[in-house]
Amino acid sequence: MSVQSQQPPALRPSNPPSTAVSTLAEAISARLALPGPNDSSRVTGVELRAQAIRPGDLFAALPGAKAHGAEFASAAIEQGATAVLTDAAGELLIRDRGALTVPILVVPQPRSVLGEASATIYGRPSEHMQVIGITGTSGKTTTAYLVEAGLVAAGRKPGLIGTIETRIEGRQVPSALTTPEAPNLHAMFAAMLEQGIDTVVMEVSSHALSLGRVDGTRFQIGAFTNLSQDHLDFHDSFEDYFAAKARLFVADSAVRADQCVICIDDEWGVRMAGSAAVTPVTVSVASQADWRAGDISAVETGGQRFEVLRSNGDPLTMALRLPGRYNVANALLAVAVCAAAGVDVATAAAAMATVDVPGRVQRVERGQDFLAVVDYAHKPAALEAVITTLRAHTSGRVAVVVGAGGDRDHGKRPLMGEGSARLADLLVITDDNPRSEDPATIRASVRAGADAVPAAERAEVREIGDRAAAIAEAVQWARAGDVVLIAGKGHETGQEIHGVKQAFDDRDVLAAAIDAQIGGRQ
Repeated sequence: MSVQSQQPPALRPSNPPSTAVSTLAEAISARLALPGPNDSSRVTGVELRAQAIRPGDLFAALPGAKAHGAEFASAAIEQGATAVLTDAAGELLIRDRGALTVPILVVPQPRSVLGEASATIYGRPSEHMQVIGITGTSGKTTTAYLVEAGLVAAGRKPGLIGTIETRIEGRQVPSALTTPEAPNLHAMFAAMLEQGIDTVVMEVSSHALSLGRVDGTRFQIGAFTNLSQDHLDFHDSFEDYFAAKARLFVADSAVRADQCVICIDDEWGVRMAGSAAVTPVTVSVASQADWRAGDISAVETGGQRFEVLRSNGDPLTMALRLPGRYNVANALLAVAVCAAAGVDVATAAAAMATVDVPGRVQRVERGQDFLAVVDYAHKPAALEAVITTLRAHTSGRVAVVVGAGGDRDHGKRPLMGEGSARLADLLVITDDNPRSEDPATIRASVRAGADAVPAAERAEVREIGDRAAAIAEAVQWARAGDVVLIAGKGHETGQEIHGVKQAFDDRDVLAAAIDAQIGGRQ
């Protein structure tokens, strides 16, 4: 069954403010081309896609790699757009086609002012809520869920914008990207404010920071988890990747947070803390920091317990349902963020003890005698961390089923194969989301990394392209006390092959494979 990759409708306020086009032009320093001498047009929304325009919207006609957005201006105006934002080339296109029937706001680089324009149109909603931005390579989602739980326990009304879902007071709403484009983001902020939200917790990706998706947002708190190899298909280098994340903290950034909380467990965190424009609150499992962890111990339920040691407060015992040293770091960061937001630490910590995160070390229990886990780890460091964590929780063997995504960072593929082969007992290399690439080529790259591990130190390696068959293979291999980890897709409910997204949920497929295995034994 194929799943159409349609973008869900944007969340918008029911009663948006109305902004004069002249006021908007002044806010973004735009030259205003008017269809008549006494134009008094107003805008109540903003959209990038002509087909999504609603009456009263500003249509942002941006230059693109294949086409200029201004080519769709007539369609946007027919849909009800009352103004167009574009560049000089876009203005010429509109004039040539006789479509100068609404005001045109002309700027040299329209994308660079899109965030400011969106914020202005929606009444700068982020300035009327406490917005918490969480960035880093791994741990953003888990940290965001933990922070949300702490806020709810303290009586706050939070919104959550993240990889898995967007939520308003725990209610899921449609979302397409980890961080939506600026028009949708500010519309979402305005809708949340309209519905009584007082605090927003959001994951902030490097793409969002680089492409200006969060421009115009006021972050009261910025948090940093860690940095490891990812997205080098998008960023020119690791330095460029770091610089994108740093936009949430450095002095010359328009989206710099008022306060910052930074995990310094890796060299990049230490560097980020040193780069921050304001004195950061530091967090660490491994070294001296404002917030530290002590006496970490696993509990029988598979979670862990540890001491929270603060430089300006009494120690506190904290429990987590999530295993792994890296989740201790996530929890420390979350509780420190809650403290920065004005939440009582004990209240926040108690709430976090109940949190499960979809697709993050998520167990699949079907009455089997081995541990079956689904995790989103799709980067070398994250994959190694979760395998190491699960290894520590069993005296049995560990099987890992993993692939790598197509049309993404090629350099991480052999690293994922190498780490998995070195740490597991069985590695089943399979397809992830091949997208437009040849799946066999991707698997070969992962396998090259696995084969580079000396034979005496290497897991048994099998290659099965069909992901469901690969999962079934690992389940059939497992004995009592073993661990089966299905990595890479976590909470995702589709698999994209040659541009078509098929329904596929690792959790459901793993459960079905276990059921079949148990049924076969009876």
